[in-house]
Amino acid sequence: MHQMKALGICLRVSSWVRWGVTALHGWIALWILTGESMAISAPRSMPSRPNIVFILADDLGYGDIKSFGGDRCQIETPGFDRLSREGLRFTDAHTVCSWCTPSRLSILTGRYSWRFRKPAADGPWAYLNPRLDSQTFTLGHLLQRAGYRTGYFGKWHLGTLMVVTNGQNQGPGNVDYHLPIAFGPNHCGFNESFILPGSLDMFPYAFLKDHHWVGHVESIKGCSAFGRMGPAAVEFEFDQCLDRITSEAEGFLAGAANSLSPSPFFLYLALTGPHTPLSPGQGFLGRSRLGLYGDMVMETDHSVVRILDALQRHGFESNTLVIATSDNGPAAYAGRRAKATRSQLHELEREGHWAAGPWRGTKATIYDGGTRVPFVVKWPGVVKPSQTCARLVSSLDLAATIAEICGQKLEPHQAPDSLSFVSLLRKPGGPPVRRSLITESSHAFAIRSINWKLCLTPGQGTQSETSDAPLDDEVWRRVVEDFGRKPRRDELSAAPFVQLFDLSRDPAEAQNLAARRPAKVQELFSLMNRLIKNGRSNPGANLGNDDAFDPWVRKPRFLSSP
Repeated sequence: MHQMKALGICLRVSSWVRWGVTALHGWIALWILTGESMAISAPRSMPSRPNIVFILADDLGYGDIKSFGGDRCQIETPGFDRLSREGLRFTDAHTVCSWCTPSRLSILTGRYSWRFRKPAADGPWAYLNPRLDSQTFTLGHLLQRAGYRTGYFGKWHLGTLMVVTNGQNQGPGNVDYHLPIAFGPNHCGFNESFILPGSLDMFPYAFLKDHHWVGHVESIKGCSAFGRMGPAAVEFEFDQCLDRITSEAEGFLAGAANSLSPSPFFLYLALTGPHTPLSPGQGFLGRSRLGLYGDMVMETDHSVVRILDALQRHGFESNTLVIATSDNGPAAYAGRRAKATRSQLHELEREGHWAAGPWRGTKATIYDGGTRVPFVVKWPGVVKPSQTCARLVSSLDLAATIAEICGQKLEPHQAPDSLSFVSLLRKPGGPPVRRSLITESSHAFAIRSINWKLCLTPGQGTQSETSDAPLDDEVWRRVVEDFGRKPRRDELSAAPFVQLFDLSRDPAEAQNLAARRPAKVQELFSLMNRLIKNGRSNPGANLGNDDAFDPWVRKPRFLSSP
């Protein structure tokens, strides 16, 4: 027992020594570069190469977190709330898309997803073809170049190349699960990976560890939300998914602590909750008074608790930057019942819980409830505790931010839409670093410019049958009927076919000003077209896009028919 205690002390001391040596090197280098003496507290403004942990929840709403939703949140979330107490809350942080794959691609690459070349036709559900390739710039490649040990754990949903038996597109009937996949996160800058190919409600229901299938993919299973029956590992259990992914991430941290050649690490943890199927495990079933949805949010938050505890246990806490957020807003079809049911999320509002917070809309819609997400940053010595920043930022900005933190120069073509918010970490009330952002829903695009927002649709921007009614096609038909005819192309970008909101006066996006402010509509539409044409949002030479892009590409088909 005494030997075990001594070993634990040695490991902790070793971690402290490693951190101290690294920090000392950074102080000496900074002293040489500036030629000035510094107070002992000065180096804390930018620790040398911090460890980085990025936690991405799936379909977690702004109002699902107590420290964001306040009295309108009825779920206990001690993990996110601890980060809020010990770090910085961003209250105007957005994803670039209100549904998962485009959001995740932009986070990883610092580039709008619609700038990429269209992928080959996909197989069903998680049999997606790759949205990127091994040469695509990613956070993983950036941090490997900076000397980091990198690991990706959890939901991938950016496409893989599975080995097939008949030369056809990958699908449920032709994948050889005995062979490793030919493309995945290990080709995208990650030394280690443990992933689910898609969402938890998308087959194949099986994990991949460093591109090798885990278990025996010889079963057929289905999820409780949609009943999608498909290939699954015999050993796979839906209610064990979050636990398994988090355990693998904890193992990555333990490996970093015990490494004989320590280097900083980057942990990308993509949690599968509270996305459907609502299948809480680890004793969380029945813990929330909001039923399955509340249980699932609590278990998702518990993964954050476990990672924070692991950082503390291994002596990493003082020199680790932790960022936690969500890929998009909450799903309207999730709630008390396991079966996906349209609008059941709003039933929780009668019990005092507003999953999207005060914002209009949900997942897949064009409104802020689909893209405005909880976003917290903890960085001891740099970010002061219990701070709040109301500046516009996006998860798209992680690449430029992390590059600045690690002292890595981005090439002109890398992360062209990413803007560093490091200055806001030091001074949350400082000048804004981002003044515009293009966002998208499942069927429409929008642009934010300072406090103005233009939506290129008269409706909520979705045709998803699980979203709230009315769907976009119905709204468009009603508006066109009132207009008296189908609009010409040049008439689309004006009232009554668009929505304009002044978020400084109308954060709930309730008053459409498009008809009263036509000049502002055209100003924002012109800005969107410039950003599209330039191929970038940050300073630099024009890059263009991989394919021609039209922001009206998702308008209803009946508008284009004779």
